[in-house]
Amino acid sequence: MDTDTTSPVRLEPWSEADAGLLRALNAPELMDHLGGPETDEQLVRRHRRYVDLSAGEPGAGRMYRIVLLPGEAVVGSIGFWVRTGDGESAYETGWAVLPGFQGRGVASAATRAVAVEARAAGLHRFLHAFPSTENAASNAVCRKAGFELLGERDFEYPPGHPMRCNDWRLDLEKPVRTTPPRGA
Repeated sequence: MDTDTTSPVRLEPWSEADAGLLRALNAPELMDHLGGPETDEQLVRRHRRYVDLSAGEPGAGRMYRIVLLPGEAVVGSIGFWVRTGDGESAYETGWAVLPGFQGRGVASAATRAVAVEARAAGLHRFLHAFPSTENAASNAVCRKAGFELLGERDFEYPPGHPMRCNDWRLDLEKPVRTTPPRGA
């Protein structure tokens, strides 16, 4: 994928082979801010959506597995997709990193890389992320990846599960930072 050569991660398109990764990412500690783990049936549907999104038109978005370099370990998922709300159509992003690989900058590097991909898809000007206000780690990822905090808002995810989120936005018409800011 189109990532900076100094990045500690590589993004690879989601495929049929990634069902096991999705199951691993369904751990209670990873799903705590998202309404809890999904059922097997929900995981099968999500996996199908991810495969289909990655096989469709690039402008509609993509899902990726995150590969940690140089060891080539598959450590998480990230993607971008079209979201319509508040009278605007934009991209949204979300990610998950396996517990043993958290705290190493993997999510921030993958978020910068997915911003490059969303920019190249070229359909929308903005990329949003909506982490729970309680999820300090994901809010830090947004800050480190260069997103602007627009404020708090109510969000429903999964459907029927209300939550308070921060609305972070990245302007894809501005150069996408491929390295972390100093001190991040």
